[in-house]
Amino acid sequence: MSDTEPELASKPAPRWQPLSAIDRRVLGVLAEKAKTTPDAYPMSVNAICTGANQKNNRHPLMQLQPDDVETSLERLRALGAAAEVQGGGRVLKYRHYLYDWLGVDKVELAVMIELLLRGAQTVGELRGRAARMEPIADLAALRPIVNSLQAKGLVIPFSPEGRGQVVSHALYQPQELDKVRREAVGAAVAEAEPTDVLAPPREGSGETISYAPHTAPEHNELTDVRAELAALRQQVEALNAELARQRDEFARFRAAIGG
Repeated sequence: MSDTEPELASKPAPRWQPLSAIDRRVLGVLAEKAKTTPDAYPMSVNAICTGANQKNNRHPLMQLQPDDVETSLERLRALGAAAEVQGGGRVLKYRHYLYDWLGVDKVELAVMIELLLRGAQTVGELRGRAARMEPIADLAALRPIVNSLQAKGLVIPFSPEGRGQVVSHALYQPQELDKVRREAVGAAVAEAEPTDVLAPPREGSGETISYAPHTAPEHNELTDVRAELAALRQQVEALNAELARQRDEFARFRAAIGG
């Protein structure tokens, strides 16, 4: 089943609401795999569990069990965000309804997926990561997408607009949001370099020594390039993992037919 955006004329009003961390991860995995590995979508509980626990492109890392995923899927089904799919096999599979549930288009969904899977991040990091699912040429192309999601209440800015702006989704539960905001802003400050100390006063001038306050400048272009390179490395790791999985499946298939 392909990752097809519903027709605009038939879109109902969005129904999104805050979700638990596990529900966000399960929903993010369903939507991510629909875009990146459509042949393996809809997904079984075990496949969702594997995707939720993978080490690349996930923050925080999780160790969910199939029972955790099944319970989450029951909650998401009740909310209308996911559904069980009736197929020809004996294994139950599931799909997402995020286009309708969030009220987004294909590129907006790619951005939301990355925020659901990794939480708060700079727009430079977000652009590189979301571009693996839908084309986003550069930060200039990302800006109107972020603005649209912010207008819909789905994205929250954690710092002023600019190349190093930190943003996240709005699906946190109330008790989480303040903690996430503090951690995200604190991490951005820690990564920034301190300003230079002011020069000492001239001898005999009567001036006193003064130091510039330790402020956090905006991320520069090099920071965003590094973030995009890191995102590309994650994409390569994901592709290698998928290739290994397909090789294993092919080997099992050959063994089953006596090849």
